[in-house]
Amino acid sequence: MANPIDSFANAQLHDRRERLESAIAEFGGTTHLARLLQEVDLALERIDKGSYGLCEACQEPIEKDRLLADPLVRLCIDHLTSEQQRALEQDLELASRIQATLLPKRNVTSHGWEVHYYYEPAGPVSGDYCDVMTSDDGGGGLYFLLGDVAGKGVAASLLMSHLHAIFRSLMALRLPVAQLAERANRVFCESTMATSFATLICGKAGPAGEVELCNAGHCHPILLRRGEVTALEATGLPLGMFSSGQYEVKRMEMAKGDSLLLYTDGLIEARNASQSEYSASRLQELAGKKEALAPQALAEACLEDLRVFLSGSAKTDDLTIMVLRRVV
Repeated sequence: MANPIDSFANAQLHDRRERLESAIAEFGGTTHLARLLQEVDLALERIDKGSYGLCEACQEPIEKDRLLADPLVRLCIDHLTSEQQRALEQDLELASRIQATLLPKRNVTSHGWEVHYYYEPAGPVSGDYCDVMTSDDGGGGLYFLLGDVAGKGVAASLLMSHLHAIFRSLMALRLPVAQLAERANRVFCESTMATSFATLICGKAGPAGEVELCNAGHCHPILLRRGEVTALEATGLPLGMFSSGQYEVKRMEMAKGDSLLLYTDGLIEARNASQSEYSASRLQELAGKKEALAPQALAEACLEDLRVFLSGSAKTDDLTIMVLRRVV
């Protein structure tokens, strides 16, 4: 079976080769274009020989996220020159700033709802997806989305940006939540490599307290309602698994003071020094005790409990928490 990275790189490289040949035919074979074409051909040759993705200096595998971001990479990070390492650091810093611009306002109040989120990448960039958008379909309310792209680093952040663009584009069609998830899944599935997928919560909160929720294989949201703590199960598979995937929607009514807690697995799968997992059950117990808190205070309570649990152990995964609360 072909290596998925090789298959993806092969397609990307052939596409680049066609573009370069067209450019050379139109503008002439400049030194720069000729050099790029040579690099592409050498990369294709490495795929044919089975050596693609191995560092030319140490023969160890190159970081996957770097290969996905640039299929011409030939050296692992350990064997970059100091100048190349500085350039990579600058690229990551720029990517981090760009990703930050894709995030919504930290606190949103709209149509009787308050929303707050906390977003913490494990490194310079994150594979977590978070968005809040006011509905423009005439019915009021807002859309809220929270997801987690498989993988970490640059490759995951690129897919996160891709998801953001997909949903932002589809919002203009004013689709029901289930159809929105299905369309996004199809576009994501058809425009990424076969190994790419993302878990996702896609929801809409209406002005009268009605909520539609689609859970594409994501961590179970926690509904805090009138003293009850309910974990809401998934209603479909993660995005990117099957292009024809269908998604069911869970509908509920939320009254003043009810909250919905969303999170990524960077919270419940965090491990302390003894390798114990924070767990969904601990989060549910904490949320039940703190259900009266406003969205920001509830998120901060979750973070404080996680800090106590970790006792100084470093977090190793991206972490996002979102709290949606009915306030009228």
